[in-house]
Amino acid sequence: MCQLAFGNTRAAFLNLRKDEVTWTTSPPSTYASSKIARRGFCASCGTPLTFEYVDSPRMDLSIGSLDEPAAITPVSHFAIESRIENWHAEDGLPGERFDAYPQLVERWKKAYGDNVVPGLDAARKPSS
Repeated sequence: MCQLAFGNTRAAFLNLRKDEVTWTTSPPSTYASSKIARRGFCASCGTPLTFEYVDSPRMDLSIGSLDEPAAITPVSHFAIESRIENWHAEDGLPGERFDAYPQLVERWKKAYGDNVVPGLDAARKPSS
């Protein structure tokens, strides 16, 4: 999903509570990237800015959109089962699988059915 949203082999995010975020101008424009999530972007230049599950009190901010991205130190890789190996550079950080988070898997199942494999293929299928 991040590959589609960013046009890149990976995306770096900072996860925080939505109530910790203050937009200094107007909030980003958004679109539904699946039945359960939306992504925010700058309507002027198209820069990807956010990812959030609609039912979550938390959101992700894209590190590359920050004024000082070097101030953020990465701590882990998420959804490593979908990484593109030829573009992965081993950096010693731990990796976490998406399916290791039952709450996330349940969100997908509730929206797409019990046999869903969370990700781009599921989000692209037409609703029945």
